[in-house]
Amino acid sequence: MSKQTINKEEVKPTRNASQGDAGVENRMSKFLDNSVLPPEKDSIVDGVVISIAKNSIFVDLPPWGTGIIFGREHINARDLIKKINIGDKITGKIVGRDNKEGYIEISLKEAKQALIWSDAEEAIRDKKVFEIPIKEANKGGLMLVWQGITGFLPASQLKTEHYPRISDGDKDKILEELRKLVGQKISVAIIAVNAKEGKLIFSEKDPDSGEKEKIIDKYNLGDELEGEVTGIVDFGIFVKIEEGLEGLVHISEIDWGLVDDPRKFAKVGDKIKVKVIEVKDGKISLSIKALRDNPWIEASKKYKKDDIVSGVVIKFNKHGALASVEEGVAGLVHVSEFGTEEKLHEKLELGKTYNFKINVFDPKEQKMALSFVETK
Repeated sequence: MSKQTINKEEVKPTRNASQGDAGVENRMSKFLDNSVLPPEKDSIVDGVVISIAKNSIFVDLPPWGTGIIFGREHINARDLIKKINIGDKITGKIVGRDNKEGYIEISLKEAKQALIWSDAEEAIRDKKVFEIPIKEANKGGLMLVWQGITGFLPASQLKTEHYPRISDGDKDKILEELRKLVGQKISVAIIAVNAKEGKLIFSEKDPDSGEKEKIIDKYNLGDELEGEVTGIVDFGIFVKIEEGLEGLVHISEIDWGLVDDPRKFAKVGDKIKVKVIEVKDGKISLSIKALRDNPWIEASKKYKKDDIVSGVVIKFNKHGALASVEEGVAGLVHVSEFGTEEKLHEKLELGKTYNFKINVFDPKEQKMALSFVETK
């Protein structure tokens, strides 16, 4: 199981150290390298079953301690628990860290669901194709079940041979034609996932690889294009450039500022402008932010180390607070400056503006480290 460790590069001194301080800092840096953060809530962990009681299961989760599956989580996972024995390695999702008896509360059911959604996103990325029987039909398309999750195949995503050919567009007649497909196995790919809403979207369309290569050869690095959003996942936005060719705008290429959820920037069916940033191995990579000026270039002319700047707190994470100095330019205020997360939240509030000192400024790498300046 991988360990969560503090990244020493994100812990920066707020003043120039003397030669005597250097030894202390080196020892502190070494200590941080070997420190282990407590597990994040909702993170997926592996552990070994060490004890099975009537209504609970205990799991060894080194180096954090002992996990427990009990209460509602034990009831919800009873079908899975029947197959578990002492010594088995299992995967769980952290659902609580403040158990009164000191245990880390974990869920088997939620972990299984999380892994399935993760598999779905991998399937999108790898363009995997599945043979799945059609479960039922409605006026909009077909329903299919993949790994226990019911997904939707819109009629618009059917191949020509399966698409209902109804001249007057009568929905009842379309439904009648779609029902003829129920029970048949078809080859489909997952094109969109939304775990929060439990949505899974399929497509039967899969252009011939040879034809796809011919299409891709028409495009070059730097081309500016307009395309249609065909799918949105946690790691980016899929854009159809033309029939038979889709490209990915990775989450890191959506905007110069912080992007938590690509779904806030577009929706399926939107027409958007993109720039080609890579054509490789039969795939085309796109960018939205490359169409706009890099704000870090302008920032390099205005800011330098030790400057006092004003910033808005836009996000908290396990390392501290992220403060936006201007649109697209943000720096990290490390939690170590405050001692604990609780004290950090006492000093800084989401959406509020404070003064900060720039400790590290590297516009080429788009990195900035800040320290809080207390207002007297």
